[in-house]
Amino acid sequence: MDYDLEIAKSQDNDYLMANYARLPVLFVRGHGTRLWDDTGKEYVDFVSGLGACVAGHCHPEIIAGIVRQASQLIHVSNLYYNRPQGELAEMLVRFTFADKIFFCNSGTEAIEAGLKLARKYMRTVRGEERYIIVSALRSFHGRGYGAMAATGQPEKSKLFGPMPEGFIHVPFNDLSALEESVSDDTCAVLLEPIQGEGGVYVADPGYLKGARELCREKGALLILDEVQSGMGRTGALFAHEHYGISPDMMTIAKGLAGGVPIGALLATAEVAKGFIPGDYGTTFGGNPLVCSAALATMIVLREEQLVENAARVGTYFKEKLEALQQSTGAIAEVRGIGLMLAAELKRDDAREIVERCLERGYVVNNIGPTILRFLPPLSISTREVDELLATLEELLSGGIV
Repeated sequence: MDYDLEIAKSQDNDYLMANYARLPVLFVRGHGTRLWDDTGKEYVDFVSGLGACVAGHCHPEIIAGIVRQASQLIHVSNLYYNRPQGELAEMLVRFTFADKIFFCNSGTEAIEAGLKLARKYMRTVRGEERYIIVSALRSFHGRGYGAMAATGQPEKSKLFGPMPEGFIHVPFNDLSALEESVSDDTCAVLLEPIQGEGGVYVADPGYLKGARELCREKGALLILDEVQSGMGRTGALFAHEHYGISPDMMTIAKGLAGGVPIGALLATAEVAKGFIPGDYGTTFGGNPLVCSAALATMIVLREEQLVENAARVGTYFKEKLEALQQSTGAIAEVRGIGLMLAAELKRDDAREIVERCLERGYVVNNIGPTILRFLPPLSISTREVDELLATLEELLSGGIV
């Protein structure tokens, strides 16, 4: 018997924990901006594995990098040196503010590493007992305990308590509230330039610049979470570049290896002094296979000018969504930068819109009942955007919302 959606559903029900409210589709193949299900139906992907497949699905150069490395060496642990890890670290240092890199396996792990480094740096390098972390309401930083404590969505953690101490949450884009909360006891301020899981809320220019200056004045560290907004997603390699600032630390993951699991904490040389051997580690982080995938992904982003395409197509996409807002009257607000966009609906029908789009061959995502989110591969074209928007216009104008 051929494997199909019904078998997948049965296995999911019988053997997997009930963590996910999956949509009724079994994807079996991908190429570029396209996906195919078990029946052979073709879809245009506007989710890209929650923003991870920045170069599209199964890019030949990324496949080649993975296959070449897999045939030589997959994993040895961080007890030893490996060439792809060193080369990837050098490349990231070359293209960012950072001097030092720590590799792990996910965005959550990168956040956990950043929180640990911030507190230990204050104690061992600066000799100060500062441990308070200030983050924003509506933020999302991951599902580990430190990351959950930093996340400004109480519903994510209320049944998992008690949470670690030392975390304060303030309204996003409210510089006055941030100034009132940051003191001489503050260890770090942790912010997303764009709150992705919170609903694609973009930081005001003055807010991030003010946060940078405030941290400098108070001696606190600025940590930017670019797990979702990084790797070209916003039309710059990292979203903070739009604001003309540099953090002390930055977390990245998702798009770094084009869909292969990886995370990284980037830091200045000064802050990196806080870690010494044994402070933090990982068995799989920075292994040769994933670092080879990341190297290939970064080369593809540059050679195919995908960051520039994200800026160009993202501007077009947002303008068209705003036009749809005017023509249908069903959209309350359009938000985002580049190819990290959201349309907030006036009614609670986002999930139904997602399901109807899937029926018509378009993969989109909803955040809660009212927000449609778009995170396509950075190679998406204006033609594909137009095709999706024609479908959305039909759905939004047809009485669904």
